[in-house]
Amino acid sequence: MKKIYLLLTALLALMVSVGAYAEENRILCASTTSAQNSGIFDYLLPEFEKDSGIKVDVVALGTGAAIEIGKRGDADLILVHAKELELKAVEEGYFVDRQDVMYNDFVIIGDHSDPAAIKEAKKATEAFAKIAEKSASFISRGDKSGTHTKELFIWKESGVNPAGNKWYMEAGQGMAKTQRIANEKKAYTLTDRGTWLAVKDQLDMSILFEGDPILFNQYGIMAVNPEKYKSVKYDNALTFIKWIVSEKGQKTIASFKDKNGNLLFTPNAK
Repeated sequence: MKKIYLLLTALLALMVSVGAYAEENRILCASTTSAQNSGIFDYLLPEFEKDSGIKVDVVALGTGAAIEIGKRGDADLILVHAKELELKAVEEGYFVDRQDVMYNDFVIIGDHSDPAAIKEAKKATEAFAKIAEKSASFISRGDKSGTHTKELFIWKESGVNPAGNKWYMEAGQGMAKTQRIANEKKAYTLTDRGTWLAVKDQLDMSILFEGDPILFNQYGIMAVNPEKYKSVKYDNALTFIKWIVSEKGQKTIASFKDKNGNLLFTPNAK
């Protein structure tokens, strides 16, 4: 995964340097596989381009990798879901104009048989503790994404350190691929609801735990600081930020649903 990440970021730097994104009305957004897998960019970006004339290209990685790309000035803005990490990066001076955009939640999915009986749990920490107690297979993203960050926080709160256990596997993959691995191994995994709704028809799995406030999943957007990197297209990035938190952008998010009419994200810009 690290080699792939280094190759991708090197490619992005090369594309920027040779002018692949030199067009005045073209910007690059680093984001997450969970957002990309949900299909929301395919839904939102044509509307924004129609309203603004600005084309947004998206590179989707984990939140940690997306933040690092922004920190190096290899993107114009990022849309991710690890608020504590985002605010830290803003405080460090790498990003500006951070805004809450939308939210959904995380859920724990697994084989219908639920071998660790996590359906009986009252809290997510209890569900994780039950998985550890039964040594039930668990697939982690293992990629420093927002989902991985949340997962590690829940393990810590549950008093369990899963690292090194045979039942705990780090996939080093995006959310959709991690779900497929969990499906193949009849294992548990933590996923955002948006990706689950987008791909669940391809899986033989169920939501086995949901609803705990700890599973809240906030997405935020922020521009790379133009005072740190003169090459970024700050004005166009800010135009996109203002659009996505505007009444039009928020209504567009609210109208994004799966084929069964389920809302994948709830807009909550202030």
